[in-house]
Amino acid sequence: MIYIKISDMDFYDDAVVLIKSFYPRTEVMQYQEQAEQTRTAQDIVIEPEVPEKDGRSKKELHEAFKCTLYTKLSAQLNKTLPWGYLTGVRPSKIAYTLLEKGADREQILEEFTKKHLVSEKKAQLALQVAQTEKSILEKMDYKNGYSLYIGIPFCPTTCLYCSFTSYSLAAYQSKVQPYLEALLKEMKYVSEAMRGRRLDTVYFGGGTPTTLSAGQLDMLLTELERQFDLSACRELTVEAGRPDSITYEKLCVLKAHHVDRISINPQTMNQQTLDLIGRRHTVEQIEEAFALAGKAGLDNINMDMILGLPGENKEMVQHTLEKIKALAPESLTVHSLAIKRAAALNIWREKYLDLQMDNSDEIVSMAADYAHQMGHQPYYMYRQKNMAGNFENVGYSKPGLECIYNILIMEEKQTIIAMGAGASTKIVFQNETEGGQAGRIERIENVKDVTNYIQRIDEMIERKRKFFSENNF
Repeated sequence: MIYIKISDMDFYDDAVVLIKSFYPRTEVMQYQEQAEQTRTAQDIVIEPEVPEKDGRSKKELHEAFKCTLYTKLSAQLNKTLPWGYLTGVRPSKIAYTLLEKGADREQILEEFTKKHLVSEKKAQLALQVAQTEKSILEKMDYKNGYSLYIGIPFCPTTCLYCSFTSYSLAAYQSKVQPYLEALLKEMKYVSEAMRGRRLDTVYFGGGTPTTLSAGQLDMLLTELERQFDLSACRELTVEAGRPDSITYEKLCVLKAHHVDRISINPQTMNQQTLDLIGRRHTVEQIEEAFALAGKAGLDNINMDMILGLPGENKEMVQHTLEKIKALAPESLTVHSLAIKRAAALNIWREKYLDLQMDNSDEIVSMAADYAHQMGHQPYYMYRQKNMAGNFENVGYSKPGLECIYNILIMEEKQTIIAMGAGASTKIVFQNETEGGQAGRIERIENVKDVTNYIQRIDEMIERKRKFFSENNF
């Protein structure tokens, strides 16, 4: 156990994230004087230095705090982290912003390595991703358009590491149709509210959208086409992440509705790991689903994999990469395992203490090498708390087949209207800062629970209506 003894709780969350980065899989708590007698000799008490509030901005104070704490922990443990003291989700956004301001390569790399103490390799990755994103967005008028996210929160089963809003189909089968009816009601309101605006991208996520039947998918996509003007839509993506949710009939429905990008996500090609993490399908089913997608005419397929899964070593990761390389998807998203608080892997962590959950620079570099061998380049990136090895998630793609939605959501350049349980709408107010850059960003949240969403759908719609009205959106 690690206890944080801190004089200013404004910096507590920063301390937790950084300390857990140096001490993975260790529980961190706030220090309490009255609990002194309960601590053991193995427990650690860390007392971070809090900066003086001397006129610096809130952002500057937090950066100073993290830099000081990182330097102290790094020296004590003789260890550095690949991303230095950066704890944010979007490191490439730093590079993108600097590019927009006219900074050159050396200035941007120095910002990462000297100021944020990031490794040279990660600084170069952030810059490369930002350059690719900028080249893509410059070709479209993203400021005057918007995107849609449509959430389907059902899955065949819940994976061990998952903390997303997802519900097992076996337990929630009776909720599917009422959920779709509520979702269609929200879609109808959004289509009316956004009428006259250009729709650029649509993303069906979850959960696993292909958990729905072929008939339900057809109905949902038909309603999308009826309610929204898709004539200028550049991209329609449907997550088909679980191979055990895929049938040829469903894939043909997607193709008939002009879905031009799907994901078939193995996470690993090692059967023993699939069994352990609760993905109740076989490696053969992954390969069969990929072949069926090609047969149905879907020719922009992404595959996800996770580094740092329980029990997996370098050789097992390489086996997965070889299998994926043989399938030759158009894009590959490489995740580093992030164990969230709500994931079963964390809730039942004592049960899995003996399992290796390692990630390393060697493994991350190997995944990047395989992506390059497939003709892919990194085009978007994000980070999460509690990531294995303190690394990152990177999307690789063949040039010209990048997911525009992923770039828009990572760089926060465009309004994304989100519908469904647990969906978070993000409104980007353009032209509010000098130079016409994106300014204020506001969120409108939907409730996460499926039953609540169904019962309170009118309230979810009213949240959007009220926000749009009050902000003249």
